[in-house]
Amino acid sequence: MSAPIVIAGAGIGGLAAALSLARAGKRALVLERAPRIEEIGAGLQIAPNAGRVLASLGLETALAAMALEPEAINIRRGRDGAVLARLDLSDARNRWGAPFRLFHRADLQGALLQAALENPQTHVRSGARVGDFEARANGVRIRVHTQEGVEEIEAAGLVGADGVRSSVRAHLVPSERDAPYYSGCVAWRATLPADSVPAALRARESNLWLLPGAHVVHYPLRDGSLINAVVIIEEPPEAEDAHSSLSLKGAELAGRFSQRRLAAELRELIEAGDSWRHWPLFMRPSLKQWTRGPVTLLGDAAHPMVPFLAQGAAQAIEDADALGGAFMRLGATVETGFAAYETVRRDRAERVVRASRRQGAYDHLSGLPAVARDLAIRALGGPGLLRRNAWLYRDPLR
Repeated sequence: MSAPIVIAGAGIGGLAAALSLARAGKRALVLERAPRIEEIGAGLQIAPNAGRVLASLGLETALAAMALEPEAINIRRGRDGAVLARLDLSDARNRWGAPFRLFHRADLQGALLQAALENPQTHVRSGARVGDFEARANGVRIRVHTQEGVEEIEAAGLVGADGVRSSVRAHLVPSERDAPYYSGCVAWRATLPADSVPAALRARESNLWLLPGAHVVHYPLRDGSLINAVVIIEEPPEAEDAHSSLSLKGAELAGRFSQRRLAAELRELIEAGDSWRHWPLFMRPSLKQWTRGPVTLLGDAAHPMVPFLAQGAAQAIEDADALGGAFMRLGATVETGFAAYETVRRDRAERVVRASRRQGAYDHLSGLPAVARDLAIRALGGPGLLRRNAWLYRDPLR
């Protein structure tokens, strides 16, 4: 039996990559360092560009059962709640081949894991951390750390899908200049019972509230029984270091907006959270090359991005599709397939990284620039904003 392609990390990108490789006829072994494969966090927005990929992997029925399809995205002014634009999403499937969907992250990861466990071409192991590795004539030798000790695995290739703090990337690019760095923003995340938030904020819609140096996103999950909320605030590095392990009560988090005027409903939403979890946002420098021989990177390990376009998971899923697609198109060796995958993906992923940064700066404007931004959003309206972002949702290979 041929050696598998090993994937480090059983997150959404890693599991999608395993399924995509299996579709291309490749054996995949997913190694997850955690003793149990379970996702922390809460909400996840999956745009049509990723939804098409998940459907092509045979997950359409599972997605339809667990996801909530929002009817619209509302862009609001944070100080008074005024709706600057409403983006109607009802035609997304016709326009881009898949709807916008909202998931509890654990639900989506669970569906991918179940599909991987049922696929004869894929195998998943937990409690197995990828350590160092060395390229060889016919693949790569990987040292894997488990509770029983260290074992060596001969693999056809290695895919680092192990996140922004990727150990595969650290071995592939052993430079202090490549270390993760704080983005300047921290996210506070909470999942709230729907009946604890103002009734006007329980609709099957996503909401983005714009504030000076901050923004808030919230949307319903699990058939509207939960509200996922994220408060993102610009904070200097010294402030981030001071409370890197804290969670906050809603009233405490709302108090951080004492210098910013908040709409009453937005303040109620924030105060409804019993525990807001602190989540500093980290980046890494852009890589000129993700792939070296039989080793490549995927998702946040290759191109971490701030979440201001809600494309982090989507881009990892696109990576997975392109990875399997390279082998389907070329019938290639691992090295050739990995190189082709990077060629297809690198420019688009880097474009999304840059656009996400710009979006954050745009969302966080204050003073007269914020006034001008709000006027521009009103002028474009929902249809104009959807047209502006259509490049994200279209098939990137067309």
